[in-house]
Amino acid sequence: MEEPWDFEFLSRIVDGFVSFLSEFVDDWLANDMRVSIFKILFSWLVVSLIAIHFAWRVYGNTVNDMYYRQGTSGQNGGTPDTAPHLFHRDAGPC
Repeated sequence: MEEPWDFEFLSRIVDGFVSFLSEFVDDWLANDMRVSIFKILFSWLVVSLIAIHFAWRVYGNTVNDMYYRQGTSGQNGGTPDTAPHLFHRDAGPC
């Protein structure tokens, strides 16, 4: 008996999404200053993300190797596996 409610809820979500998209397309096609600023900022965001993607594809392995070096001296090159003891006590407990 819960199927009609689920269908109604889903249809409301789809209707809201379609109305949002139609309003967005109407605003996108308008020659408004607000829309022009949005187009510029959106284009900047897309170009930046594409540039980051390509830069990571080119230099990703180099950056990864800088932070995770392979070897016997630890995870980050010279970092030992255990912390060094800063204070050495020759005598017993105080």
